[in-house]
Amino acid sequence: MKRAGVRTPGARPPLALAVPALLAVAFLALPLVGILARTEWGELADHLTSPGTVQALKLSLLVSFWALGLSLLLGVPLAWLLARVPFPGKAFVRSLVLLPMVLPPTVGGVALLLAFGRRGLLGPWLEGTFGITLPFHTSGAVLAATFVAMPFLVISLEGALAGLRPRYEETAASLGASPVRVFFTVTLPMVAPGVLAGAALTWARALGEFGATITFAGNLPGTTQTLPLQVYLLLQDEPEAATSVSLLLLAIAMGVLIALRGRWTGTPSAERRSGAPAEDPAAVEESPAAESTAAEPPSGAGSAAPSGGRWSLHADVTGFTVLTLGADPGTTIAVVGPNGAGKTTLLRALLGLTPRAHAELRLGGEDVTAQPPHRRRVAWVPQDGALFPHLSALANTAYGLRAQGVPRAGARREARAWLDRLGVGHLAHRRPGQLSGGQAQRVALARALAARPRLLVLDEPLAALDQTTRAHVRHTLRTHLAGFGGVCLIVTHDPVEAVSLADRVLVLQDGRALQDAAPAEVARHPRSPWVARMLGRNAWPGTATPDGLALDGGGVLVAAEPPPPGTPALAIVAPEAVSLHREKPAGSPRNVWPGTVREITTSGSRLRVLVTSAEAPDLVAEITPQAAAELGLAEGVPVWTSVKATETTVVTL
Repeated sequence: MKRAGVRTPGARPPLALAVPALLAVAFLALPLVGILARTEWGELADHLTSPGTVQALKLSLLVSFWALGLSLLLGVPLAWLLARVPFPGKAFVRSLVLLPMVLPPTVGGVALLLAFGRRGLLGPWLEGTFGITLPFHTSGAVLAATFVAMPFLVISLEGALAGLRPRYEETAASLGASPVRVFFTVTLPMVAPGVLAGAALTWARALGEFGATITFAGNLPGTTQTLPLQVYLLLQDEPEAATSVSLLLLAIAMGVLIALRGRWTGTPSAERRSGAPAEDPAAVEESPAAESTAAEPPSGAGSAAPSGGRWSLHADVTGFTVLTLGADPGTTIAVVGPNGAGKTTLLRALLGLTPRAHAELRLGGEDVTAQPPHRRRVAWVPQDGALFPHLSALANTAYGLRAQGVPRAGARREARAWLDRLGVGHLAHRRPGQLSGGQAQRVALARALAARPRLLVLDEPLAALDQTTRAHVRHTLRTHLAGFGGVCLIVTHDPVEAVSLADRVLVLQDGRALQDAAPAEVARHPRSPWVARMLGRNAWPGTATPDGLALDGGGVLVAAEPPPPGTPALAIVAPEAVSLHREKPAGSPRNVWPGTVREITTSGSRLRVLVTSAEAPDLVAEITPQAAAELGLAEGVPVWTSVKATETTVVTL
């Protein structure tokens, strides 16, 4: 596979594009070359150290850093608002942010003068109330530089925030962190490169501001005469000195762009291409000691045990997902269903994170419906864990406790005990990028349990793990859920997880509860074709008739105990109950259909054969490799399928 940006040997760009592109490069580079060619290098030091230039440089630095401070104070919240909060008029606000970037600087200066000048909209009030006069004052130069430079920070940071998936912030809120705490402890650290890039561009733009400054603040030496204005004056009397000062500004601008390579100019760095910091190879191996200690809590971890609180669950959910859900303390519920059934919507409604559904929620007798997400005590573990990449495993685990006001030492002590309980205490100092998938999932679970939740919500927590690691983590999860005093909801597509972890299985379809029963009952009598197929069964919906079950996909199925005629029902046949023949069978089978082999796959030591038929729905048969060889099965081979009436289970819908 060729890497992006690497030209194939021998390939040449078309001249119709290459020539204009080269001309554009020359057009942009020639003026800069002109500065380099016309600079009096022997007098460069004298020009740059002259009193007027030094004074202008000091003033430019003062103005640019004050402008940067104001831009950070005002622009960072504005960027967050544009990236995270939907509100009427957002497009208009974004246009206002962009306007100074396309507005002629002198027009911007006139606008500032009409707003903050002595005869402007606010100028008389500022002067009369606070004694502040902005025009022809250093503060006016700061205001002008902020006006033209702040959009660079807002646009850069908004892009960084838009690229940050909200699940990190939502997970932090579920751990008890307030929106302000989430912003300063999760959001800002994770978009720090965007903040730094925007800050550097903002500072460079403020340093080079000319038009708005001279129009609004004037050109007073030592007060508003910044370095760009100094260049303008030197051009009239000392053009060689003007060239030298221009070279200084050019060097500063180029230095900023070089420092930002990969963040603003679009050149990806190695770290950005990889998407994660380099991992220590030893960090991604599961520790045998960790596996042995995961199942049983160490003797010193008693302080991390649940506090003994017991919290039942009652929820009335309306909106896209409509159901009533109740559970006693200590209950684990597996939520299953096809894609789009409303599983994630249900979880997010309980968390208070979606407008698609609303949950009237009571936990342990307390109504938390009106509480914001960070006060509900509902801890969420997303599919990938959403560990904060800038924090160690220990700091991640202690995050919820710190958000709830637990002192640092106590939070870290309890967090370490939880990590020990889940067998990853020896990884406390590592960042998420240095953890394997199984280790990261254990840390995410430890973080959620350490936050002392009343309701634990796990969204496909094992989906990203390999089979071996999944078995280990599943065992660890089952061990520690046994002592949890609240209710746990686990969204899963894995029947093994549903059966081994849950006390109940909630089946959703089209936002409605189709079945809510014990795992054994759901396995014996699934009321959803999707669940039956998830369990590895053939499942065909239909309607009972005097002759059997008229299948929705065509054909009639004869069952030993059919429901009354006209009853909607689901026929379930185990794959091992389907027989395959090369010739039409004779004898006892009541259900016989011709078909064609479409696919053969391996399932453990047996083969699963998909057969399609014009007279019946598709079905799967499970046979031994020896039987497949004797029948000469291969894709496209015609076969006959048979199912005994006594091997068919019919569930009334």
